[in-house]
Amino acid sequence: MNLLKRPNDFIARVLTAVAAACLVALSVLVLYGVIMRYVFENALDYVEPIALLLVIVIAFFGAALRVRDGGHIGLDSLVKRLPPMWRLAALVFQQLCLIAFAVAIIVGSIDMAETTLHDRIPIIGVSEAVRYAIPLAAGFCIALFALEHLLDMFSPKRT
Repeated sequence: MNLLKRPNDFIARVLTAVAAACLVALSVLVLYGVIMRYVFENALDYVEPIALLLVIVIAFFGAALRVRDGGHIGLDSLVKRLPPMWRLAALVFQQLCLIAFAVAIIVGSIDMAETTLHDRIPIIGVSEAVRYAIPLAAGFCIALFALEHLLDMFSPKRT
């Protein structure tokens, strides 16, 4: 077991709990918004911006969790036909690409958060940087999860 296994287990549980809570909150919020709009003819302005933030959390945290589970897009049919050494090289390359992707998310999120720090999301008045804090956190998690997979590839296996 590598040194990232336990911390990443904890991070994955937190991401799962937060994404699940956001999904429940999104469902309740949208239902509430629809009822208020069509039953009471009183559309609430704050439903859409909050729902958008919840969708961003669900999407990015869900993507990070799929990286942890190894459920991201891959060309398994090709990789499975390769000789063992080439298969390992392809899997290492895959994890390195995931880390590079995570770094791009992190850098882009930091840049956008700095750019929009003093702007406010209309209606709810929260800094626009919040929208970019979510992918920033997910990017760090993706990098950690991919690094964990890399370390697993080269750690001695117990039988």
